[in-house]
Amino acid sequence: MDMKIMTPGPTMVRENVRMARALETTNPDLDEQFVEEYRQLCLKIASLLHTKSEVLILGGEGILGLEAACASLTEPGDRVLVLDNGIYGKGFADFVSMYGGVPVLLSEPYDRAFSPEVLEHFLQEDHQFKYATIVHCDTPSGILNDVHALCPILKRYGILTVADSVSAMFGEPLDVDRAQIDIVCGGSQKAVSAPPGLTIVAVSEDAKRAMRCRKTPIASFYANLSAFDGYYDAKWFPYTMPISDIYGLRAAIDNIEKDASVLQRHAAVASAVREALVSAGISLYSKDGFSNTVTVFRVPDGVCAKDILERMRRVHHVMLAGSFGEFAGKVIRIGHMGENARPGSVLAVMRGLDETLSALGAEVSETLAETFLRVYSGDNYGDNG
Repeated sequence: MDMKIMTPGPTMVRENVRMARALETTNPDLDEQFVEEYRQLCLKIASLLHTKSEVLILGGEGILGLEAACASLTEPGDRVLVLDNGIYGKGFADFVSMYGGVPVLLSEPYDRAFSPEVLEHFLQEDHQFKYATIVHCDTPSGILNDVHALCPILKRYGILTVADSVSAMFGEPLDVDRAQIDIVCGGSQKAVSAPPGLTIVAVSEDAKRAMRCRKTPIASFYANLSAFDGYYDAKWFPYTMPISDIYGLRAAIDNIEKDASVLQRHAAVASAVREALVSAGISLYSKDGFSNTVTVFRVPDGVCAKDILERMRRVHHVMLAGSFGEFAGKVIRIGHMGENARPGSVLAVMRGLDETLSALGAEVSETLAETFLRVYSGDNYGDNG
């Protein structure tokens, strides 16, 4: 029986995406038609992200974009503000340090979204930063930060913004230009629902100017966004592009473009999952900032996270995720992003958890599946599957 991969990335992949990756390929280094296809895909993604910034597709898993952003902007001694309310948020500090920068952490509890008021108050006292980093959705905890409220505050103080939207892009509303994000990164394996291996990155003119005005060279080749400068006019890429992966990404982006209710469905599924868990007496990890792409709940008393995950796989053929770092063994994560955000797939999770929690002796007050079905109305979103 096929396994449902209901994790917060990688996600399930639609058949047309898999087939697109099997198309006959050319030599992407020499075929100008492929350069045109790459360019048109980048323009389509830019349109979907509501940005005039240049979009690039990098040959590497989503974390490549995060490192490339820091490598391309950071010079030795640069002060960089790291908005830390999650494991990935704090992780930006490592990239900043790696390239000689000085990370300054503004830390908040990991179970709450960043408050614009907290950020504003901090910047009134200290705003001498070259750029700031923020995570849109920090998947280990499921926290969603409002980039549309936070990034404009940073820009008002003349601070460039780098946003990790790997786990939110195309599952959450994202208007890059309205949010005034200078570099935003996405990944193929999350809400895009293509296999892992590609980074999507949008780079503003302000970010490009900062790269051009550097006093020191960028200390990387592969993680260097400026290496793509002028690629289209020159019909030349800085390295061989993974053409089959890009054909798969093109099919996945086409799927998103044709799905007018994709964001509404993500929101409806996420809301129904949260209500089902809470109604059953299961605690959500977050106090606010709930993401539409992943729900994180606390492991009920007397039950082991490992046992829940193992039984869900073995008995129900559903793969959920635990977490890591300080969350290891304490929470379970349900990924309802991209192709996972289908009511039929999420219902399988709810039914599996009903049986699993009962078999393991956890006390629940209501049936998850029944509550999910009652709350979610697929007819409203063109999806009864």
